[in-house]
Formats: sequence, C-alpha cells, structure tokens
Amino acid sequence: MPKAYVSIGSNVERDIHVPQALRDLAERFGALDVSSVYETAAVGFSGDPFYNLVVGFDTDQEVDQVAAALTELEHRHGRRRDAQKFAPRTLDLDLILYGDLVRTDRKPLLPRDEIVRYAFMLEPLVEIAPNLRDPLSGERYADLWERFDKADLAQRRVEPAWRRLS
Repeated sequence: MPKAYVSIGSNVERDIHVPQALRDLAERFGALDVSSVYETAAVGFSGDPFYNLVVGFDTDQEVDQVAAALTELEHRHGRRRDAQKFAPRTLDLDLILYGDLVRTDRKPLLPRDEIVRYAFMLEPLVEIAPNLRDPLSGERYADLWERFDKADLAQRRVEPAWRRLS
C-alpha cells in the first residue's frame, strides 16, 4: 500500500480551513502523520502569511483518485482553479509524493519538484519522514534539507490555537 504525502497551505481564514482540512483528510484516508504548522511568507505575491504543513497517509486508492479527492476538498473550501497561480488561497492541497511513483507525463506530476525548491514543503516533510528518499535522485529528503539554503528562510514553526486544543 503506497504512502501519500500532501502539502497543505492556506492564507485565507487559515484557522478555519486548515483544521477542517485535517479532519476531512482523516475522514477520507484514515490516520494521518501530521507535521508541525509553519507560518510562511507568501511566495510570488504580496499577501497574508500562509500556514503550511505536510501530512502523510497510507492509501489503497489509485493516485488519480487521491488527486481528485484533494481537488474536491479544495473546492468545498472555496478554492477556485481559475484564479491566478500566485494568489491568496483558502486551501491548497498538493499531492507531493505517492509512494515511489515517478510520473512526468500527466498531472499530478510526481514527485512534485517544489519539494526541493520550497522550504514550506521540504521542512515539514522531513519532520514526519526524515529517511524518505526522493524517487528521482535516491537522496534522503533530510539530507536535501540539511543542504537547503536557509539564508533567507521566511518561515517559522507556530502552534495555532486550534492545534493546542486537539
């Protein structure tokens, strides 16, 4: 059974959308491995900071079924796919890994190349799966994080009120 990893982000009513997304994902896929929450500056546009985190779960669903479920959850949370790429988000759910699947011919592209480009994906992924290896390079994500340029890192670990209550 493959393990799927999903990056979660929100900068619009993030204290509502992120905890609800976690409940929705657990209801749909079962037990979740959940990273800490990171507050991250908006990338590519001026906007409120994001909450970002990564979750992992085992699934017997096919990759396209998982991706469709994530898109449906985004829509339920008011996400519009016709909005511009770098813009505020109620909820952004990106399937970043699905087992060791490498898929370059159609969406979702896997593994997501943003994992190694953006700290808001790589750091929380390493937190919950430090020994996980990139299916393309074979390198451990923890080693990639260790070498990641953190000079201008615009994120910090936070403990939202809803996280303290759960």
